[in-house]
Amino acid sequence: MKQSLILIFVFTGIVQSAVAGEDAAFFETKIRPVLVKQCYECHSVESGKSKGGLTLDTKQGIRSGGDTGPAVVPGDATKSLLFAAIKHSDPDLEMPPKKARLSDAVIADFETWIKTGAADPRESALKTAERPPVDVESGRKFWSYQKPKQVTGTIDGFIRAKLKEHGLEPAPAAEPVVVLRRLYLDLIGLPPTPEQAAEFSMEKLEATVDDLLRSPRFGERWGRHWLDVARYAESNGRESNLTFPHAWRYRDYVIDAVNADVPFDRFITEQIAGDLLPAQGAAERARLLIATSFLALGAKGLNEMNPAQFAADVADEQLDTVTRAVLASSVACARCHDHKTEPFRMEDYYALAGIFKSTQTFYGNWIDSENNNHGHLIHLPELPGQMIPNRPVTADRVKQLKNDLAKLNAEEIAQKVYIAKAKVEGRDISGEFHKILTTAIRILWTRGGIEGQLETVDDQGHALPLCMGVQDAKRIQDSQLYDRGEIAHPVKPVPRGFPVVMGINAALPKVQSGRLELAQWLVSRENPLTARVMANRVWRHLFGAGILRTVDNFGFSGERPSHPELLDHLALRLMDGGWSVKKLIKEIVMSETYRQASTHRRAAFNQDPDNRLLWRANRRRLDAEVIRDSMLAVAGVLDTSRRPGSLVAELDGQSVSLIGFNTKLPSDLDGSKRRSIYLPVLRDHLPDVLEQFDMANPNLVTGDRDVTNVPLQALYLLNGPFVQEQAAALAKRIQSSPNPVQAAFQICFNRMPDAKEAALAEKFFRTRSTDDLKLLLAFCQSLLASAEFRMAD
Repeated sequence: MKQSLILIFVFTGIVQSAVAGEDAAFFETKIRPVLVKQCYECHSVESGKSKGGLTLDTKQGIRSGGDTGPAVVPGDATKSLLFAAIKHSDPDLEMPPKKARLSDAVIADFETWIKTGAADPRESALKTAERPPVDVESGRKFWSYQKPKQVTGTIDGFIRAKLKEHGLEPAPAAEPVVVLRRLYLDLIGLPPTPEQAAEFSMEKLEATVDDLLRSPRFGERWGRHWLDVARYAESNGRESNLTFPHAWRYRDYVIDAVNADVPFDRFITEQIAGDLLPAQGAAERARLLIATSFLALGAKGLNEMNPAQFAADVADEQLDTVTRAVLASSVACARCHDHKTEPFRMEDYYALAGIFKSTQTFYGNWIDSENNNHGHLIHLPELPGQMIPNRPVTADRVKQLKNDLAKLNAEEIAQKVYIAKAKVEGRDISGEFHKILTTAIRILWTRGGIEGQLETVDDQGHALPLCMGVQDAKRIQDSQLYDRGEIAHPVKPVPRGFPVVMGINAALPKVQSGRLELAQWLVSRENPLTARVMANRVWRHLFGAGILRTVDNFGFSGERPSHPELLDHLALRLMDGGWSVKKLIKEIVMSETYRQASTHRRAAFNQDPDNRLLWRANRRRLDAEVIRDSMLAVAGVLDTSRRPGSLVAELDGQSVSLIGFNTKLPSDLDGSKRRSIYLPVLRDHLPDVLEQFDMANPNLVTGDRDVTNVPLQALYLLNGPFVQEQAAALAKRIQSSPNPVQAAFQICFNRMPDAKEAALAEKFFRTRSTDDLKLLLAFCQSLLASAEFRMAD
């Protein structure tokens, strides 16, 4: 569909995606566990207590509040009594009572939750009391926990049968250039050149698809989809937002694996248990170790003082990521209680938790004023031409660091001996407490810094290749089941294993964590979810919505698939095709359903306004990365080479809070002309263009990005230096063309301007007396800012 040229435009801010899965996930992971642990004992239907008339275990209870008013006022933390209580801002209203104030990080989470609308998926207490929890037997009868069923048919056959059932017809085929543009943007995230568009015909469709799937650009486009799911980031986030200088290795691993079409079952196995797989040679061993970075990338409570609590929280984050990413299931919600809406028991949670508690995580932050938990790194095999961003030092420096470390260890031993001797002699050293504590902290921080430096070099000071990742812990253990998830209240040990609703049993080795068996269980043909979930993710990226729209939730609380037989068909095709994602993509994009036009028809729209039956192609706003990369491409300045390492790797592991003071860095972190996948992904500090156009939140597993249309996007397109620079480059590119207007349309939209657009452009140039290049720049910027440029038709 052609769009009229707009030279003066205004965007109306309308958020198109309402409170969605991210908000519910934030509540379940950040808010509900605190309420359960700190509040339910005195304020819940389950406990039978409602002090002050307040219950906090339901949405209705927390909104209506108790005797003093609403506990939570969505959108306004200052009027929310619960927020005032946990801040201890009112001495007469302090929660939890007779306990220390909650941490700043927890308070900040509550403030964020309230300000963003206080999303709360819980049911009323009455319903919860009347309806028993979802049990295993009912879970096994649910559609997503049953194995996919073979139904003979094709993609087009399933779609057209459903359309016919509702008295609808599919749209006619889109014009060839529209199909070509759609393919390029979907498969490699870049628009076709005018020359590629001129050479294309529908007879060349299959050859074009094959070329795009073979392109190195494919891995950069589809690798980014998986990085969304893997919550990829190069910093920790939270209150201690320290950088992860070695995270880029995982980014490159994903791109290479996607380009090589590593079978999806192997791809998952490598990321969960690569360190436990056999390897043929040093290069493969390095690749498999890097793959396990998947489990190490999550945000961590680095300020946590209790090592046991820190370990439990890390295991929880890994468990949550794996089950959401691979199974689209929220098993982690069973940490404090049996899941209220899914067939997962606390025993299921702690059976999985034992696997991750038997795993050591390497993330590379040493102890200092912002970090109480040393992470270490994994030493990779050394390979020719290997990128090593950390700096070498002299052998003398290594010797000095080792001597300093020995002195610190001796000083610590002497201090411990002094304290022990005083205790034996009955001497009171309380007056020396401050001095002793200060010394202990100094030793701890200094040792952390020294050990961190020694970890990056060998004895001669040569820089070592390192990566984030996981390996089996020295101690393999089953996890305790903790009452209400509280680490101080163990109930019973739970043998390591898998959720019983799947009906798959496997004996886990006593001498290994069980991660390899977990990975093998996840990708087993007996597992009903994994292939379905991945097939649905692929469909979502090609059509704008999944067959099941809640792509990260295949449970009772998720939606139901619009075409369940088609989803099963695609899942089986994925497995039968050797788990080849490229084969699955090709089958989908070669279908007539994918090649439909996006033509609007009022009668069909009135019957199916969300286009769930696919009576036409969905018009889709491009991802942030595709918008930026397309601007660089049409401007003729895109650098398609891979960035060695990452900008973050050059920042020496500093805190993200300090990056804003680094005058050597562009303010928007966007000085590169390389593809957007190589831009730094810092939690809470994303490059401007990625943040403005709805990049996935790197704190969460995200299979379905939000798509918004808000005023800040318009302001960025009008005033952003990056956009203006690309408009200027495009203007220079077409300046010498016989017809610059036609050239610009061919480059940006792969079409000629229609009569109305040509007349409007001619009038714009004719009626203004100013520098021709400035006029051309304004014209080019209007094209880059247009809806047509940001949409896939």
